[in-house]
Amino acid sequence: MTPSAAAVTEARLAAHRSRFDAAFEAYFTRLAATFDAPPQGRFTPRCLELLRDLSLRGGKRLRVVLLYEAARLVTTEDVPGLAEAALSVELLQTHGLVHDDIIDDSPVRRGGPSTYYAYRRAFPGHEHTALGLTVLAGDLAAFLSLRVLLEADVPAPLRQAMLEVQTRAATDAVVGQILDLERDFEDLPDEELLHAVTEYKSTRYSILAPLRLGLLAAGEDLGPHDARLRRYATLVGICGQLRDDYLDLFGDDTALHKPPGGDLRAGRRTYILRAILDRAGAADRAVVESALGDPGCTPGTVERVREIARRQGTDARLRADLARCAERAAAEASGWGEWWREDAVALFAHLPLRIARSVE
Repeated sequence: MTPSAAAVTEARLAAHRSRFDAAFEAYFTRLAATFDAPPQGRFTPRCLELLRDLSLRGGKRLRVVLLYEAARLVTTEDVPGLAEAALSVELLQTHGLVHDDIIDDSPVRRGGPSTYYAYRRAFPGHEHTALGLTVLAGDLAAFLSLRVLLEADVPAPLRQAMLEVQTRAATDAVVGQILDLERDFEDLPDEELLHAVTEYKSTRYSILAPLRLGLLAAGEDLGPHDARLRRYATLVGICGQLRDDYLDLFGDDTALHKPPGGDLRAGRRTYILRAILDRAGAADRAVVESALGDPGCTPGTVERVREIARRQGTDARLRADLARCAERAAAEASGWGEWWREDAVALFAHLPLRIARSVE
């Protein structure tokens, strides 16, 4: 993609994010005014406030971009139901973040307190209450993500099809979280298991579902295209996870909004940590294993693991794997011109290359 075309793409992404962020804020304002909660209770309004805070506090909005651009593959006209679908995918993301932060015991999310730690601070000495309220907040976000589709002013068959996409995506994401926990009980998980975790935990709800929802809203029949959508989504999902795993170890506080080495401290055997362990000798492996799952792992120990990865060449190999995966995804999308609008096709071809460049 030429520099000018890349600039056009970046402008389009920024416009999608800006448009959606305004709509998301308006949604939560309406929700606070119309939500059917008992007037005697204080906890429900606070729950909605915390969901609003987390939802509006940043995020790349890649799901929204994929959704809007999937519709643009078919048409540049306004598409009924697209706004509700965008709200749905981001509310489902909020659900996932709330529950992830319980599982990972994360104090920070998107540069601010996680919902779990906000409740822990609000209820000191009442850990069980804080935990219960956080679980319920995540559940509420998931159910809101479906309710917003039920309220979409579209024909009933389309509403049903969109609900089926989101319900399956939500189910897959929960299964992926279960598999994610199982992975870390493997001494050295194989690549297929890591791919399966990525597929279920993120790819299906973060990439494939927005693609399907955008095309459905624009009136496209998914049947003839589902295989190519799956191929593209799978490759982009792996690209995104390779990027995230790499940056978690080699990124900095400013980019991550948290200290690097979070996966190491949490004991996650990610793509990069699995690769480091696979190539490590006894002494290096002992260093990495002692840090895995240690919440008190120091920045100095994280740097030692980084040095091991650099000495092995694991960091360079992972960047090369990411670049190859991105090129395959770009090639897959480039073939879509036979069926869909060229300018939207070009953006889908550019997106995985953009992900790969983020680690350069």
